[in-house]
Amino acid sequence: MSKSLNLGNLMRSAHAFGASFTFTVGATYKAVEAHADTSKSQLHLPHYNWGTLDDMALPGGCKLVGIELLDGAIDLPSFRHPLRAAYVLGPELGSLSEPLVERCDYVIKIPTRFCINVAMAGAIVMYDRVKSLARFADRPIGEGGP
Repeated sequence: MSKSLNLGNLMRSAHAFGASFTFTVGATYKAVEAHADTSKSQLHLPHYNWGTLDDMALPGGCKLVGIELLDGAIDLPSFRHPLRAAYVLGPELGSLSEPLVERCDYVIKIPTRFCINVAMAGAIVMYDRVKSLARFADRPIGEGGP
């Protein structure tokens, strides 16, 4: 991510959606510089700032899921989230590197007409994860709630 404001927004969303940790790979700034994180997630969640892809060490059994607009990526509405997963997004002005895509267990995409803000993309995926893995009542057939 090239902007600490987007990282702060993403970290705040991760905290709100119940993430166990946050991470960056090769970031040029520190998580504490992420001023948009008004929940101060760095006080509540571990944050790992790995210098390189080789330094990245996810917890055992944790699947790495890339989020990228690639032709072969799985559409988010058709994806079953792993119980233990870490999600990685590319920079605002680029894509996930080929070595990073190769390291991913899965690559998913949000079915949009064009790319969206990276922090927004992360929040959409986290919402989809909570919606699909949590135990919520089925939606009614008609409008409204249960």
